[in-house]
Amino acid sequence: MTSLSVETLAAAGSGPITSAGNTQLGIAVLAGIAVIVLLITRLRMHAFLALTLGTLALGTFAGAPAAKTIASFTAGLGSTVAGVGVLIALGAILGKLLADSGGADEIVDTILARAEGRAMPWAMVLIASVIGLPLFFEVGIVLLIPVVLLVAKRGNYSLMRIGIPALAGLSVMHGLVPPHPGPLVAIDALHANLGVTLALGVLVAVPTVVIAGPLFSRYAARWVDIPAPEHMIAPRPAVEPEHRPRFGATVFTILLPVVLMLVKALVDIVVNDPANAVQRVTDVAGSPMIALLAAVLVGMFTLGRAAGFTRARLSVTVEKSLGPIAGILLIVGAGGGFKQTLIDAGVGRMILDLSQSWAIPTLLLAWLIAVAIRLATGSATVATISAAGLVAPLAAGMSTSGTALLVLAIGAGSLFFSHVNDAGFWLVKEYFGMTVGQTVKTWSLMETIISVVGLGFVLLLSLVL
Repeated sequence: MTSLSVETLAAAGSGPITSAGNTQLGIAVLAGIAVIVLLITRLRMHAFLALTLGTLALGTFAGAPAAKTIASFTAGLGSTVAGVGVLIALGAILGKLLADSGGADEIVDTILARAEGRAMPWAMVLIASVIGLPLFFEVGIVLLIPVVLLVAKRGNYSLMRIGIPALAGLSVMHGLVPPHPGPLVAIDALHANLGVTLALGVLVAVPTVVIAGPLFSRYAARWVDIPAPEHMIAPRPAVEPEHRPRFGATVFTILLPVVLMLVKALVDIVVNDPANAVQRVTDVAGSPMIALLAAVLVGMFTLGRAAGFTRARLSVTVEKSLGPIAGILLIVGAGGGFKQTLIDAGVGRMILDLSQSWAIPTLLLAWLIAVAIRLATGSATVATISAAGLVAPLAAGMSTSGTALLVLAIGAGSLFFSHVNDAGFWLVKEYFGMTVGQTVKTWSLMETIISVVGLGFVLLLSLVL
């Protein structure tokens, strides 16, 4: 799950790295994934090394030249780190500012005071859905993680009971609701009506996030009962700040990138003129990197200075925030490299070729194609782009509502079962301190529930509309 610019770059790739047939390529994909899982689970190898070796195994089994496999891997690693790495770094700085200034404590204490016990998962899914509406998945993660971890620790909640609702809120928004890049690409490819798709997307998203978030988290917490990882929680500062930032100022700082990106999305929809001066300004201010950078700079005053930090103290806070994320950046980047190798090997084309002989209803066909490409490449946006391109001719005679539901079916399919070839899988695993098996039983299963339940509601709406 990466931003549109990164995904589009990845989708373009550098051309096929092999001319292997579909059977050989399918075996190569399974072999590459098996190598990664075995190295991590059996040999306890670091995920970065396992992903690197798994990529080389994939290329070998596919019969690709080693040089092309390495080129695809490094290109994917570079594009992923370029798109996600800066966001993770800025998010880490903002999280450290929140922790050291006492702003995170202020938010957590307020949340715990107003939503206790059974209400907490519902509060978290609501917060995540609101924040996730205009944000890319990774931006939402880095903004929410400090709050999720502290709420789980201070309130003595299972991490999954709090974390799964937050992840579900972000993920559902990412896959089903414009102005996220996946739905927007499908809307454009199928010539769907944006307003109708948005309205139906919200109708599908609300019950889907309830089922995959607060309800599923009850079972996820039983299967994976883990505390918030101490190494991911910013420790209390040795010297307590003179003052805590006010709750309103802290919330304003966190929501600033949300507002900037939402304004950008609204201006793009209403103005829809790249030459317009207002749109040019909002396109820059609302880009993920600039929006998070603005939040960091504002946070130095609303959080750091409000807590009595000197310039030297602010510099130390920023410096200490970056060390813990080095491992996460390498793992997420390697996941992007593995995904890019799959794409360059022609896995997406293999799925499209095989799907052309499937004789099933259009909505289900679109969902299955997106599922297959998602499983093979690990990319939600690539799955959306490919599936939308394939079924676009079928949308020609559809009604407005039918075309909108086709977009949502594709979006639901693109979220199916995130696993080791998805950079988002590793992002969640590392932030929550889980093993590969625990991540599959929680995150991967949650994504599958979102996909299947989303399709179910799409099919129900198709019977009514």
